[in-house]
Amino acid sequence: MKKSLLILLIGAVLWQADVKAQSQETKYVQITTVESVVAAGIGRSRMIVTKEDGSQEEKDLENLFSISGINFKNIKSNETIILQTLKSFTDNGWKLFSTTPLTLSPGNNGNGIFMTRYLLVRDGDKK
Repeated sequence: MKKSLLILLIGAVLWQADVKAQSQETKYVQITTVESVVAAGIGRSRMIVTKEDGSQEEKDLENLFSISGINFKNIKSNETIILQTLKSFTDNGWKLFSTTPLTLSPGNNGNGIFMTRYLLVRDGDKK
């Protein structure tokens, strides 16, 4: 009798956990960074955060090149902004799900961009 009661109790707990897991929906946040490699620093670099509700927020990033060439100070500044943004989301329960690096350099003119997409996920209550 005790064994049957224990099996029934374990089954009920597992069933309840399964029902709770099915009642949640996954939420997503997309962070895209676009860093310009246009010579002399005349390109535009940005971070775009697309939140779970579809709203977007833009943040300025520094260009990777200045008039004298690659600018390591700007790279450091961009890394700080990107890490602070990711940390603010992970501190609020978001998890980094995937990272997709992309580059675009049309022709041989030295112009181009580095683009990185960060996909974050979090479980939320189903509506």
